[in-house]
Amino acid sequence: MKTHLFALLLIVSLTNAFAQNTGTILGSVRDKRTQETLIGVTVQIEGTTQGTTTDVDGKFKLTLPVGSYNLKASFVGYKTASKFNVVLTSGNAQQITFDLEEEAVQLTEAKVVYNRSISVASVETPNSIQKLTTEEIKNNPGGNFDISRVIQVLPGVGGTAGSVGGFRNDLIIRGGGPNENVFYLDGIEIPVINHFATQGSSGGPTGILNVSFIEDATLSSSSFNARYDNALSSVLQFRQREGNPERLQGNFRVSSTEVAGTFEGPLSPKTTFLASVRRSYLQFLFKAIDLPIRPNYWDFQYKVTHKLNKKTTLTAIGVGAIDEFSFAVPKESSPEKEYVLRSNPTINQWNYTTGFSLKRLLENGYLNVSLSRNMFNNRLDRFEDNRQGDENYRALKSISNEIENKLRLDVNKFVGKWEYSYGAMLQYVKYNNDFFNVLRREVKNTQGQVVQPAVNIVFNTAVDFFKFGAFAQVNRKLLDDRLNLSAGLRTDMNSFTSDGNNPLETISPRLSASYQLSDKWRLNASVGRYFKTPIYTVLGYKQDGNFVNKSSKYIRSDHLVAGLEFIPTPTTRITLEGFVKQYDNYPVSVRDGISLANQGGNFGAIGNEAVLSTGKGRSRGLEFFFQQKLTKNFFGVFSYTLFRSEFSGKDGKYVASAWDTRNLISTQLGYKFKKGWELGLKWLYQGGAPYTPYDLAASQRNYLTTGVGTEDYARLNSLRLKSFSRVDFRIDKKWNYKKTSIDLFFDLQNALLTANPALPQYTFERLADNSGFRTTDGQALRSDGSNGIPLILANEDANFTPALGFVIEF
Repeated sequence: MKTHLFALLLIVSLTNAFAQNTGTILGSVRDKRTQETLIGVTVQIEGTTQGTTTDVDGKFKLTLPVGSYNLKASFVGYKTASKFNVVLTSGNAQQITFDLEEEAVQLTEAKVVYNRSISVASVETPNSIQKLTTEEIKNNPGGNFDISRVIQVLPGVGGTAGSVGGFRNDLIIRGGGPNENVFYLDGIEIPVINHFATQGSSGGPTGILNVSFIEDATLSSSSFNARYDNALSSVLQFRQREGNPERLQGNFRVSSTEVAGTFEGPLSPKTTFLASVRRSYLQFLFKAIDLPIRPNYWDFQYKVTHKLNKKTTLTAIGVGAIDEFSFAVPKESSPEKEYVLRSNPTINQWNYTTGFSLKRLLENGYLNVSLSRNMFNNRLDRFEDNRQGDENYRALKSISNEIENKLRLDVNKFVGKWEYSYGAMLQYVKYNNDFFNVLRREVKNTQGQVVQPAVNIVFNTAVDFFKFGAFAQVNRKLLDDRLNLSAGLRTDMNSFTSDGNNPLETISPRLSASYQLSDKWRLNASVGRYFKTPIYTVLGYKQDGNFVNKSSKYIRSDHLVAGLEFIPTPTTRITLEGFVKQYDNYPVSVRDGISLANQGGNFGAIGNEAVLSTGKGRSRGLEFFFQQKLTKNFFGVFSYTLFRSEFSGKDGKYVASAWDTRNLISTQLGYKFKKGWELGLKWLYQGGAPYTPYDLAASQRNYLTTGVGTEDYARLNSLRLKSFSRVDFRIDKKWNYKKTSIDLFFDLQNALLTANPALPQYTFERLADNSGFRTTDGQALRSDGSNGIPLILANEDANFTPALGFVIEF
């Protein structure tokens, strides 16, 4: 394949070597508060006199030589806004949208106003907010076009790198668990954004969303707008662009792990579309290098935008995935490979989210209405000693569905300096699960006495109920816009839990303030209370035919954040923030006595057990962030977070959480050379993750059943791994032709081959020919493992992932 690829590139290069090629920018400019398009706005290439103005529909078009540009939009009475690192190719037109904010004072004469558009803060969210553009996502070293991985360069964002060696991309925000985040795609909630997702959590090894659709991604780690429910640690919003209104275009991407195609264009003068499909072939790669895992996935995505009239737009979106995670016996085995075969369940999943959203412009504001449906189907199977299909040795079966039907409404208006919004949401939820899990087999001693009783979880559940909520938010600017104040209030209810219909149980106020000290300095602070519904695997759990978790409370998190924002130049942004998060009502396992806040970083599911809403938690820290937008061909970010995360269990004592890595450092640098070359480097560092040592006696008794060691929760998170560190490298070369472009890329994850520790693994020693287990007496391994020879695998390999591929735009 490589030979054919380079031959193709050589032929096309020779026939087009001296062509002067151009690219196109298609865009629109809107008033941020009213969403009305603006006529006569100047859109200019920064540092040049090249530019244009918006037409009667608020649209503009620029045709320029291929390359990377910073654009700015300026209009009398409005603050100047900029878009950085807009990459033009001859293959696909770029889609750009500017939202301009009014100035505090209407200027009667020309005056230079300092450009603060690099800041992404808003009145209601003045702090703890960051934004990444499509180019920062596409060309992220080690990101492999995966948005969840790209986000990890932002402050306060960690992952499960310390526990699983960087293989998964769970988002750990400021010490909170991976199920404390919510995701929105064009205003519609997307519960699942990763393939092979952990039920009851959110992470997985690779993302679902197509980066070709994304115009930008905005992460809020506090100061959440009251319109968002269920967020304890973050709200991640993805804004998709619209399809090209002028012609059919698309791209085709091939890499070492997958192939993907994207198409877009006009369906009518008022309608555009985007559509994509992606197929992995990791299963063939892993078979070739003799790994026992066989991950296999598809994903699909679409967006259709229809302009009903100048004031009304109807949008339809959809995203879905099909996942299969199976195993095969390797040709050459090892203790590590055998552990993989025995410890992980086979996974068969599919999920989708589809919905419609209507935006209607009103007098002094606009209205949003969205109707959506999402479904997550999850099947897990595991058999003792990898005896696939033999029901006598079944250890796990879970066949589960989560279905949500959602209606959301919000109204956004302003009167003079006052801005206000209000709205409501209604959800109809269905959840079912056919569940069987053998936690421990019965063990008897030689006298026939039971030394360990059997522990099985067996239930079949089906539940349906309503969730509903309402919110209001009001903002006010004072002192010529130097002082911004915002207050919000929200309440959420449900028809299932014991106290679910009491709106006073979830009253969640929030207040933020921001003061402009000078053109370059701004002081910000916020305080808020946020609630989250317990996960469905907890609510739907049955014991002796009863819903034993029906008294579960909404999980609560209180945030206090304060900090400074410094913008020394229009392309440079520096922030410093301190934060405190306090948790209450966190679910605690009745069986193990530990907080569920520690779970969610492995494959499978969490929450299928009885819990108590008695857990507490706290996370405190300090964040520093530096961002340099494209300047003289260079751009980059650097962030450092120092924090501490602790949660309590049944005993009420605070213990370091599984995500308490203390130190997070990330930096990403990019440089654009001439003739289409671009270089990217990224460094990630996390302090050592806490982990729980094994109960050696219980592990030996239960290993054949569980396939893993049994943790000693009396010593919860009492040990720590070594720190995690990884350097990623990426190089791109672009060729532009008349109506086609080619981007050849080489992406290397863990380029320095750093040996990163993951959680140690418990298993038994095997015979030299791998035909069975070694035993102390030379006999067959007993069912209670008493004659097995324990082996702790260090799990500190220096793994690296190379990716060679290309993207053709046409």
